[in-house]
Amino acid sequence: MSEPSGAVPGKKIVVTRPFEASTLETLTKTSGLDVVVLPEGAAADRSKLLAAVGDAQGLFSMISESIDEELFAAARRLEIVSNMAVGYDNIDIAAASQRGVVVCNTPDVLTETTAELTIALMFAASRRIAEADRFVRAGQWSAWGPQMLLGLDLAGSTLGIVGAGRIGRAVARRANALGIGVVYASRSASRVMEEELSAQRLELDQLMAEADVVSLHVPLTPDTRRLIDRRRLGLMKNSAILLNTSRGQVVDERALAAALASGDLFAAGLDVFEDEPSVCGELLELENVVLLPHIGSATVATRRRMAAAAVENLVRFFSGREPLSVVKSG
Repeated sequence: MSEPSGAVPGKKIVVTRPFEASTLETLTKTSGLDVVVLPEGAAADRSKLLAAVGDAQGLFSMISESIDEELFAAARRLEIVSNMAVGYDNIDIAAASQRGVVVCNTPDVLTETTAELTIALMFAASRRIAEADRFVRAGQWSAWGPQMLLGLDLAGSTLGIVGAGRIGRAVARRANALGIGVVYASRSASRVMEEELSAQRLELDQLMAEADVVSLHVPLTPDTRRLIDRRRLGLMKNSAILLNTSRGQVVDERALAAALASGDLFAAGLDVFEDEPSVCGELLELENVVLLPHIGSATVATRRRMAAAAVENLVRFFSGREPLSVVKSG
């Protein structure tokens, strides 16, 4: 990502929490914008956030903040929201559109990193890595045993990818290299999936029933909310694994916990949850689920690229140029 360039008017920008230092310095010292950075955790206090945006023309937001009608009503001078994330389900796009507020996101820059984490979760769940680590740390390992912590092989298995977007395709490429077959479910056919990655398109229910590992890569929409519910979990093999690095609300967590506890599902790997940062208590009690704190894009280089893209969106907008990525309403 190139460094933002071009003088811009002294518009007030509220940044909801500190981010990567050198990119933040670019925004505050070289852009010409009047930047106010809220202290870590301040945006979680709704009254403080609403007060801070009251006279702002720009908002640099994170996926953890709810940018809704209440906020837009408080920020009557707001012209743009630059979200440091590929997803934007934290933003009321219809409310933004109604008020003429431009919404930007940061796609592309986190694709490979999130795909890598998905593969890491797949290995961790199939080979019981986190459980084995806890086993050793607790002093429970007294001797090698032929039945100890048995996992599942992945070579020759079938990975079902739900959603054929950038990240889903990146996961499929890695699965190909590992000797794992790929099937996918998507609203429309993907030439890349089928011609380049040898993936077969299936209806979602068929994919749930046939795949050894199901990995979710869909945005959160009314159609995908609790897409993986008790019925669809019931279609899965009891030797199967569910992975979610998309959005927590795509899965019915309590139904998932019940399937894991009963042995109807071998394991799960989750980087996202329905009510972050809270995690369903039933999941916390289980050994056969790997739980991560939404770190899909959490590498130094990727977070720097995300921040730079979000900054560039703001600078371009206020200097009269097209932002890198504008979310379209409707």
